[in-house]
Amino acid sequence: MLKNLFAAMPADTSCEAFDDLLDVPGLRIERIVSHGQESPPGFWYEQDEDEWVIVLQGSATLEVEGRETLITLEPGDHYWIPSGLRHRVDSTAPDGPTIWLAVHR
Repeated sequence: MLKNLFAAMPADTSCEAFDDLLDVPGLRIERIVSHGQESPPGFWYEQDEDEWVIVLQGSATLEVEGRETLITLEPGDHYWIPSGLRHRVDSTAPDGPTIWLAVHR
């Protein structure tokens, strides 16, 4: 089935939107659309699966436990997050959508 990654964008910009594009045993690909959202203060993701993220539009900064500097992602930038590595979204672009792909395995 043919679909377009940029079609059917969420109308509600008050929260992030997470849409699974593919979910098969051992692999999940999701589209995330952010509009200035960030992780709540003190909240950290710590996942049981590896994750690779890429920003396709907009921008984001990640805080990764053990790193002294934030990771800035612009369109085309991608980052590998091994399972168990604590991380959080410090910011996303406030002036338009940030579109990510996240690949979980």
